Amino acid sequence: MSLLFKGGRIKSTKKDIVRFISSMEDDVKLLKHVIDINRAHTIMLMKQGIISNQDCVEILKALKNLDKLKKNRYLEDIHVYVEEAVIKRTKGQSGENLHIAKSRNDQVATAIRMELREEIINLMKAIIDFQAELLSKAEKHVQTIICGYTHLRPAQPTTFAHYLLYHFDAFQRHVKRLFECYNRVNICPMGAAALATTSFPINREMVAELLGFADVLENSIDSVSSRDFVMETLATLAMVAIDISRLAEDLIIWSTPEFNLIEIPDEFCSTSSIMPQKKNPDVLEVIRARMSHVIGNFMTCALILKSLPSSYNLDFQEATPKLWESCVKVKEALSILSKLTVSCQPVQDLENPNLASSTFTELVRILFQKYNVPFRTAHKIVGSLAGKIVEKKINPKNVTAEMLRKVAEEVSGISLTVTEDDVKASVDVANFVNMHNVRGGPAPMEVMRMINSRRKMLAETSRQVAEMETNMRNAVKNLYDLVERLIEHQQ
Repeated sequence: MSLLFKGGRIKSTKKDIVRFISSMEDDVKLLKHVIDINRAHTIMLMKQGIISNQDCVEILKALKNLDKLKKNRYLEDIHVYVEEAVIKRTKGQSGENLHIAKSRNDQVATAIRMELREEIINLMKAIIDFQAELLSKAEKHVQTIICGYTHLRPAQPTTFAHYLLYHFDAFQRHVKRLFECYNRVNICPMGAAALATTSFPINREMVAELLGFADVLENSIDSVSSRDFVMETLATLAMVAIDISRLAEDLIIWSTPEFNLIEIPDEFCSTSSIMPQKKNPDVLEVIRARMSHVIGNFMTCALILKSLPSSYNLDFQEATPKLWESCVKVKEALSILSKLTVSCQPVQDLENPNLASSTFTELVRILFQKYNVPFRTAHKIVGSLAGKIVEKKINPKNVTAEMLRKVAEEVSGISLTVTEDDVKASVDVANFVNMHNVRGGPAPMEVMRMINSRRKMLAETSRQVAEMETNMRNAVKNLYDLVERLIEHQQ
């Protein structure tokens, strides 16, 4: 138990109990922010005339070089570590005034928000790097045709570039969500104290400004009670994890000999301890599994928070480590996927019968537009034709106009004379892709338009993130400069 509290309301607490409830191991991540919060708060106390200039400078000097933590498992948290250290380092009783008009409740909420600001920026940068690799890879494979699947069955031809752009757009929405998270995280709880603010004449806006926050989180109960910003970030990370896992799953399946759509480089694989022929996608499998932890952390925190009474509860400290763990796992996965995306190679096999049969929606279109066959009738004719091809093991490329005529008469009783050129065009995969030039489709011209559009989008996103990071760093620098000026002036 900290000496700060011993002999007060609680006479003493057993060491094993303190160790059990201690958050010191996880609080290390917050140390620099707790120190900065104390700096800003101390300066505010001095400027408001609550403590003397001398006390202020003594505390600021004592806060220097406290970022090298000496672990003490028998302290409750990082806040008492800092306060104890300041009291030991200051002359007279100056250090004992450090905690005037604040509580660990508002301080920890502020420190978490400060660390989370940095984490969100780093997450956005990791996604941007990943998106940049997706675009570079897509540009090289605008003409690379692959089979698209629904229900894990051949569906329609597309291109590898078209597929990569799908992931770019999904992750762009995640970046937007993180921007919105950041705006709600970047609000300062300091000054709420335990839950009802303080009767000291503090200036909450000054502290918020010194710490680089955009605004004050006004209601003091809300300030110490709310962890919705944690849940919002975790929810976004859970969605990111789902898309990361989905990409990993695609690459795992597509790299199997049965699909043979992509080749994963050896450096991202391993082999079997007994079967020498094996090339296992271990990295992707681990990524897929770890994304389950991220989704699970969201659920764990929801369960921690769901039944808590209002205001501060120590349950909160069990939720925060799950947030940091999720940030780490997502960043690591994105880093590896960025490297893998650059290295993997799609396999284009235009002779694959699955690819040819996946063009049959084009034959339906031709029957409707050129031969005036009602759409549903055309759909039935082509469906029956596909069934006969499978039954007789005919390569779709070998479909003839005569075969189509017989099926049409059998299924719908109509006499249908289609040219051989139209039949061949309908099973030509390159023609299929080129014909799908609708906005957002796989046609090379449309894909290149999307790539160019996404490059501009990425540049603007990068600029916005850089601006956010600069603002945050400038706030820290301004705080440090102010501390140095105050110390020098006093000397």
